[in-house]
Amino acid sequence: MLDRTTTRLKDWARAVKRDVCAVWLAARDPRVPWIAKALGIVIAGYALSPIDLIPDFVPVLGYLDDAVLLPLGIALVVWLIPPDIMAEHRAAAATAHLPVSRTAGVVVVLLWTSSIVGAMWLALRAFAG
Repeated sequence: MLDRTTTRLKDWARAVKRDVCAVWLAARDPRVPWIAKALGIVIAGYALSPIDLIPDFVPVLGYLDDAVLLPLGIALVVWLIPPDIMAEHRAAAATAHLPVSRTAGVVVVLLWTSSIVGAMWLALRAFAG
């Protein structure tokens, strides 16, 4: 029973990984509605980002975004993309490799850093008077 559960979890994780790549590819397709493109870029960018919304070292909650929020976001984007287009991008994702960009990684780190600094600055202004 444990082997069957482990196999199902591995298959599910592979499907999520494939869908992240398919959503990334679909976000660049002109036939995809703009809302699906916008959400797809955000979700795929977050999935590919080295920085988590909730750090993994936080007990239980650390894996919440990876195990619950990310798959829900991907499911929403997949639902927004027309089925024939999504099937086309899933097939392409099966053979494609996820994009790797050091520049994009630097941009993500800078965005997160500036967001944290901005939030701290606003908090200091609010509490200082």
